[in-house]
Amino acid sequence: MTQVIVWSKDGCSYCEEVKTYLKQKQIDYRVVDVTNNDTYRDILEIKYGIRYVPVVEIGQENSYVGVTELGIEHLEKALKVTQEVNG
Repeated sequence: MTQVIVWSKDGCSYCEEVKTYLKQKQIDYRVVDVTNNDTYRDILEIKYGIRYVPVVEIGQENSYVGVTELGIEHLEKALKVTQEVNG
């Protein structure tokens, strides 16, 4: 089963835009809140070379795709590719 993880922080309008989009599409997701948690930002830096949010991870088991670009169009594209791959 495909999982969606949204790395987010308080007061982030782009983060809210992503979560609103996922809710409208009825896509379940889990939030990792990086507000006041530099350890989580360190993880983002190790995984993707960035410390900003939102980052959306889409995948299953041990295989995830990270969406780091701002804009819903990037999220839509990644969701579509993931659906095609996972059937």
